[in-house]
Amino acid sequence: MDDGAESDRGQSSGEDKGRGGKDEGKPPDEHRKKGPGLLRNPLFLVLGGVVLVVLIVAAILWWLHARQFESTDDAYIDTQIVHLAPQVPGQVQRVLVTDNQALQAGQLLVEIEPSQFHAQVQQAEANRAQAVSGMAQAQAQVGVDQAKLGQAQDDERAAEANAVKAARDLERYQALRRLNAQAVSQEQLDQYAAQAANTADQRDAAARAVKAAEAQLASTRTQIGAALAKQQAAEAQLRQQGVNLSDTKIVAPVEGTVAHKTVAAGDYVQAGQELLAIVPRNVWVTANFKETQLPRIRVGDAVDIRVDGCKGVTLNGRVDSIQRGAGQAFQLLPAENATGNFVKVVQRVPVKITLKDVPRDCVLGPGMSVAPKVRVR
Repeated sequence: MDDGAESDRGQSSGEDKGRGGKDEGKPPDEHRKKGPGLLRNPLFLVLGGVVLVVLIVAAILWWLHARQFESTDDAYIDTQIVHLAPQVPGQVQRVLVTDNQALQAGQLLVEIEPSQFHAQVQQAEANRAQAVSGMAQAQAQVGVDQAKLGQAQDDERAAEANAVKAARDLERYQALRRLNAQAVSQEQLDQYAAQAANTADQRDAAARAVKAAEAQLASTRTQIGAALAKQQAAEAQLRQQGVNLSDTKIVAPVEGTVAHKTVAAGDYVQAGQELLAIVPRNVWVTANFKETQLPRIRVGDAVDIRVDGCKGVTLNGRVDSIQRGAGQAFQLLPAENATGNFVKVVQRVPVKITLKDVPRDCVLGPGMSVAPKVRVR
């Protein structure tokens, strides 16, 4: 049994070797039938070439078109929001607007209780009337003092004339007595001497009266200055109270729309407390372009603006101005590049873009996102 099995294994191994010897010189894929490869297909090569050419042409056309524009998505609608606050404190009597209401310039918005300010105006008017009366009284007193001064000057001139006459009479009688002692008695000479001394005293008294009248007139004129200053102060106070009274009515300074209204009738408000805001109708786009984009942008360039809030709407605009300085330079805490850890980063510079012909159904407000595309060629 063992010898037969071994012979069978030897025979089978011989046959395997014989078959292996016959296949050694032939290619391994000879027994398999192959079709033509895809890369060797002329139609595929033609189509591939056409597609490649089309892609290259499309890329060139896209580059030629894209190089005519500079765009950014860091842009938003901007405007000067007007924040309204009262100039005087008081209780709100009426609120005449609602949220998001359209306004005209000069329209009454809020009214504060005016009764106390009416009383202050009346008090100021009374103070002014009193000051005007004091001014008139001081002016009348000037006239009286001027008359007194004129009378005193007249008295002084009369006293001066009497004093001169009495002195001359005394000199004549003294000279006559020296020539003839019997011609003039001593009694007469003493009488003329006393008269000369008396008139001289009267002249001096009249001169002092003139000085007193002049001093009184100067004092009255000073009182006129004080009365005038008091009158001007009263008039200024009246104007101030009138302004306070007018400030109880808060009106819209510009045309726009109500926003962020926080006031209601009955509220007690303080001066400077914000009541509401007005968004003006005049809005623009602030686009923060990279500083590397600025060399191609010029004032007056046309801009196409896509607004996220207005589906399918493209607005037209123009570059109005370019800010001198990057936005980070105007932050509350600007960067300090001299600290030794400076890393160069491309900065963004705000560019103002004005809008043209905004559609009525496109509501634009500050902070809304837009995507401007500036035509630079």
